[in-house]
Amino acid sequence: MPPRSYPTARQRRLGAELRKLRERAGMSGSEAAAYLGGERAQISHIESGRYGVSSERVRRLAAHYSASDKHLVDALAEMADERTRGWWDDYRGILSPGFLDLAELEHKASYIRAIQMLIIPGVFQTESYARAIIRSGITDLPANELNARVEHRTRRRDIFDRPRPTPFEAFIHEAALRMRYCDPETMRAQLAFLYEVSTWPSVTIRIIPFTRQITGSVHSTLYAGAEIPSLDTVQLDSAFDAGFLDAEAQLARYRALLDSIESISLDTEESAQFIQHIAQEM
Repeated sequence: MPPRSYPTARQRRLGAELRKLRERAGMSGSEAAAYLGGERAQISHIESGRYGVSSERVRRLAAHYSASDKHLVDALAEMADERTRGWWDDYRGILSPGFLDLAELEHKASYIRAIQMLIIPGVFQTESYARAIIRSGITDLPANELNARVEHRTRRRDIFDRPRPTPFEAFIHEAALRMRYCDPETMRAQLAFLYEVSTWPSVTIRIIPFTRQITGSVHSTLYAGAEIPSLDTVQLDSAFDAGFLDAEAQLARYRALLDSIESISLDTEESAQFIQHIAQEM
């Protein structure tokens, strides 16, 4: 089987975690390949996500690396066994891989915490607001891609329609509620929908008013929690793509950032009232 040309972020993550286990064991790629009866390139392709790997092989490698964290090994084996296509695969070849990776990340997350400084979080955007946001970032975008981006963005809300909706805590700066990317009617409708979202059982909306002091530079971020904390992922927001971080030091830094933002945010009831107040001012 030829190597994958474009492994997903989740496939790359599985490979990266196997590489970490090998490196902690002080073992070279050639030594690991010899254990599997293959060549160095085989391990390189597995660790880059370009080759699929079975759960049985993951467990064999983990045992060979003397990996002692059973929960981590179980989680990696489960990742290796994932074969089901997600709805985001409908957009492969239409949207850039980063958008698909973000949808998969949200779908697989045990919980999500997000910071949005200048726009309403994508998963909570109305169709009209999303269309205005996408148009403001890219001029002359072909109609079919614009429609695909809007549809993809709204379909990400499927994580709230499952029997066990994903817990989602969003910290939204007041600037995002006031920025005029669209006409007042569209913005009022967006704020009304955001207020409705704040009543959903698995969603927590916390507003950061202009009056609250933010220490340091804060940018829009999505933190996707996993069953195993070491498999958490940070996604850095971009109008054009999505970047992902997973190093332990990076995860710790963003957990601390989210906690600091929580400490200066309004509580949920105050936030809902705040959203309503700004909508009335539109």
